[in-house]
Amino acid sequence: MSAETVALKTVAPTRPDREEAEDAVRTLLAYFGENPAREGLIDTPRRFIDAYEEFLSGYADDPIEILSRTFEEVEGYNDIVLMKNIRFESHCEHHIQPLIGVAHVAYLPGNRVVGISKLARVVDAYARRLQSQETLTNQIARAVEEALQPRGVAVLIDAEHQCMTTRGVHKTGVSCVTQTLTGEFRQDPALEARFFRLIGQPA
Repeated sequence: MSAETVALKTVAPTRPDREEAEDAVRTLLAYFGENPAREGLIDTPRRFIDAYEEFLSGYADDPIEILSRTFEEVEGYNDIVLMKNIRFESHCEHHIQPLIGVAHVAYLPGNRVVGISKLARVVDAYARRLQSQETLTNQIARAVEEALQPRGVAVLIDAEHQCMTTRGVHKTGVSCVTQTLTGEFRQDPALEARFFRLIGQPA
């Protein structure tokens, strides 16, 4: 691979403006045989961009900043802190189809804890990007580790991929489960089993 090719792969393209983005939607509609100027579609490019700005709003969020306000006055609490059944909506990076499920996020505090809503916000910050489920799982765990420096982190995600249920193999009722365990959750089988028991999963 030439140096020029490598440079092209690593330099981010210039971000198009709103008008260019809406024109791209019109191009796609025409590609699939539609008339972008007909009444039912005339405002679709605007609505499409509005929707995807919401779907992909996580690029504007800094998960470490979300977790930056921590608390130390917890009367010596040092057991599992768990937020379970955090519903999220994401989009797979391969087909840009919905990826919908729940995340369970736990950590063992070191010297700091964080407001519980912040864990849900971190899940959303990463989920609202084009993602693979494996990457999403690791990103959440790494952010909690970096920001809180806990004794261990456990993240499990259980999600259904619309790119598999509505296209391709068309298999419904199938979910994908991914997990990341660090620190004491990884080192201590009993602690790992407690995490799975708390979220209602077999160990």
